[in-house]
Amino acid sequence: MSTTSKVMSRRAVLGGTLAAAALPLVAQGQNDRGPGDPEATDVRIRIGFNKLSLTATLFDNPTARDLVSMLPLNLTIEDYSRNEKIVHLPRKLTEEGSGAFGNEQPGDLCYFKPWGNLALFYADYRWDGLIRLGRFDNGFEPLLVRGEYPVRIERILRPEISHRLPPKHERTHRR
Repeated sequence: MSTTSKVMSRRAVLGGTLAAAALPLVAQGQNDRGPGDPEATDVRIRIGFNKLSLTATLFDNPTARDLVSMLPLNLTIEDYSRNEKIVHLPRKLTEEGSGAFGNEQPGDLCYFKPWGNLALFYADYRWDGLIRLGRFDNGFEPLLVRGEYPVRIERILRPEISHRLPPKHERTHRR
């Protein structure tokens, strides 16, 4: 075997190895979603405390699904720092598939990995160790109320099709 053949073989093997290693990254770039930029789902939760209520749409990630598996929960919500409220969960959630994310915004619902608590942000933040679970649907004003309160977190179930009213033009009016 000549020296040129050995070099070509090594180059071919190295090139093939690099191409195979890069393929998952290319595929991830195709759908433009990674662990830090999950896609929203149709799963919504309600967080109620002090006669106030928030709803949030959850993202499609294992940590958010693990939270939903625990619902409903009756816990305590409390102030932490000057930008968030926290809720301590009864157990830690899975961190599988989690990753760093950017574009942090008030209105994010996150999971803080080191302590195993929910973090509900109402002001700017930047912190490592968070997994974004979702976003609040219609603002976050209830989070501005200071204090510690009992909180209920529950899944909002979509009504079954059979329980929905027919379209207005199909309804019959009886007199």
